[in-house]
Amino acid sequence: MDTDSLRLFIMAAERLNISAAGRELGLAPAVSSARLAKLENELGVELLHRTTRKVSVSLEGSEFLPYAREILAQTDAARAALGGTDTGPTGTLRFAAPSSFAQLHIMPLLPEFHQRYPDLTLDLRLSDKPFDAIEGSFDLALRNAPLADSSLKGRKLSDDIRLLCAAPEYLKQHGVPSKPEDLTAHRFIAWANLDRRELVDPAGQKAVLNPRSMISRTIVDDGTAQREATLAGAGLSINSLWSVAHELRSGRLRQVLPDWRLNDHAGLWLIYPRSNVLTPKTRIFMDFLVEKLGGRSGTGWVEAQQDSL
Repeated sequence: MDTDSLRLFIMAAERLNISAAGRELGLAPAVSSARLAKLENELGVELLHRTTRKVSVSLEGSEFLPYAREILAQTDAARAALGGTDTGPTGTLRFAAPSSFAQLHIMPLLPEFHQRYPDLTLDLRLSDKPFDAIEGSFDLALRNAPLADSSLKGRKLSDDIRLLCAAPEYLKQHGVPSKPEDLTAHRFIAWANLDRRELVDPAGQKAVLNPRSMISRTIVDDGTAQREATLAGAGLSINSLWSVAHELRSGRLRQVLPDWRLNDHAGLWLIYPRSNVLTPKTRIFMDFLVEKLGGRSGTGWVEAQQDSL
């Protein structure tokens, strides 16, 4: 099976445009169409539906797409292992990450990354909503949660410490909680699922934070919006340290119940499907993120935010 035709199919399926995919590979439109037709004849299925107005991926094409990516990944990895290329990484890397983290800590790094690797394109899919790294066919993804899925492999980027905070003006108006039991009298900027969370102190003592027992009049599913609502004085909220480190350092936010933090053992993980070959382009981007952001403490997150301002 011709790997160049597979590469053309993948790019056309991602862009839903055969001519545009061909141009990126230096092919004329007629040549691109002929190559795809030859691949479809070889497989005995129609991979792409074509009309005069648009291109769409067929059911068979959707099922074949992850296998095509896997074949190319293994080919690229084999060539790299044998020193089969003198050029840097090329192609497109599909990377998914929480939007709030990416805005603060990944977007400012892009100029340096592209300067180092000018032939590598990053296709970034950013959302604070849960995502499926396998279903989304991502080469690499950042997940801020415990790594419990056995179908995934990963490399830890950093701990993800989450703590309670509020704006000074809110605390001036509503008082400062001194123990977890005091939280029920406070407004809370809640996460979308309203699940109960466990708090823990340095001695190992545990308490429950239950949004349903608090005054939860604001519910959000985006970390940046949660931080901004907290800064505006809408209530208390749980935030990752990487999200609010600069605001805590500057005094725009204050930590509430400073001896307590969320007890979820979460971390920032760079993950990829276990079945995937770790291609050179994926390893390069993973190493780059670890180099720039790996193992950051509270001070490190402050510095990272200041560098991006």
